[in-house]
Amino acid sequence: MIRLLAILATVITIYAFVECAITPQEKVRRFPKWAWLLIIVFTGGIFVGSIAWFIAGRPKRPGKGRGGPRKIIPPDDDPDFLRKL
Repeated sequence: MIRLLAILATVITIYAFVECAITPQEKVRRFPKWAWLLIIVFTGGIFVGSIAWFIAGRPKRPGKGRGGPRKIIPPDDDPDFLRKL
């Protein structure tokens, strides 16, 4: 059982490290990318840094209601544009 937890912690830590390393700097949240990499590496045995990366550091995925792509409205149907006329 302990071996399984150790393997799971190692896999999660490696996955979080690689995902953080390939994420563009401008999309990383809360801390700079180098800080996240250090947090993930130095807390690898207990995988707290990896979980923190997944919760607070990695970019949010676009989805419904989360600022995804907006629908383009032509000017004659856009009430904000028509108010400005």
